[in-house]
Amino acid sequence: MTRPRYQEVTGAKIPTAASADGKARVRVVAGEALGASAVIDTYIPIVYQDWTLDEGADVTVALKEEQKAMAFVFQGSALVGNEGSEIKDGQLVMFGPGDSIRLRGAKEGARLLLLAGVPITEPVARYGPFVMNTQEEIVQAVRDYQSGKMGEITRTAEVV
Repeated sequence: MTRPRYQEVTGAKIPTAASADGKARVRVVAGEALGASAVIDTYIPIVYQDWTLDEGADVTVALKEEQKAMAFVFQGSALVGNEGSEIKDGQLVMFGPGDSIRLRGAKEGARLLLLAGVPITEPVARYGPFVMNTQEEIVQAVRDYQSGKMGEITRTAEVV
């Protein structure tokens, strides 16, 4: 039930960081990694990171213990967790509880998205662009939209 808003941040302004040996590099869209913090403001703390791992890269990413995390490999393969399970191109891994994730680059290296957040644990009702907790709230949201009560989306100043 928050006021709609839009944040425009160009790709060039997305913070990046690298491990000391340069074998692990990250674009931090949301959250923090390797000393870089996202410039995009989120209502709840989430992690959205684009990682490039060269062969031999070894990095541990801190997370909040209550966050649930997953990684999707979209190029190459990575070794994840302390046990080094191999995750290949097109595969997704869901991590168990903990306060960090270990990522390592396999033979050909990898590109992957690391995503994490605190589970909502509320009922979810959805219809089109509307997401609420109950069907009754969905019906009211559609009525509010049709009557013009939702206002307009405003652009916030670009973060520098």
